[in-house]
Amino acid sequence: MTVNLTAELTDARILAIIRGTDTAAALAAGTALLEEGVRLIEVALTTPGATRVIEALRAVAPAGSLVGAGTVLTTADVADVAAAGAQFVVTPAVVESIAEAARRGFPVVAGALTPTEAYTATRMGASAVKLFPAAVGGPAYLKAVRDPFPDIPFVAVGGVGLDDVPGYFRAGAIAVGLGGPLVGDAASGGDLDALRARARTYLSAVRDSAGS
Repeated sequence: MTVNLTAELTDARILAIIRGTDTAAALAAGTALLEEGVRLIEVALTTPGATRVIEALRAVAPAGSLVGAGTVLTTADVADVAAAGAQFVVTPAVVESIAEAARRGFPVVAGALTPTEAYTATRMGASAVKLFPAAVGGPAYLKAVRDPFPDIPFVAVGGVGLDDVPGYFRAGAIAVGLGGPLVGDAASGGDLDALRARARTYLSAVRDSAGS
């Protein structure tokens, strides 16, 4: 079944990014996020055993959740994450994996910072553009990049703190991607209870932003 990733991002509003140094810890962090109600999980390929983490999370993910792969750079990476059962692909930049994933029917969130990169990524087949690193310019920069491209769905990623969330949504982001500010060191063996607490706080902030 083809995933309408743009619709899923618009509805969920949070994309959690698992990037750690330990396979078991990354799996535990992803599982905790799913249990707390975070519906979209990206496992970065820089995490040891990332494809195994993706497979395992797919097995435990509740209905309505999606597990994808991040830091997908090459055509070989696309083949690897497809075999692992990833449901979407995320890139950090405009790279060859965008066109390959699109060719295979994978929805792609492509990393871009400039207007040229954002336009190029969509021309290559990206479903949405990951404005990265968003903290370089903040919500005002997102709005400026969006203005000439109102039809490109943007996800703000990179240094998005809790207090930043409402501003990015007001600037037109369909979702925010949260790595360190949400996951912390949990994917490397850190405190899972603290991760769960942060997840509840971010989910509450998103609900509040949606209602404002």
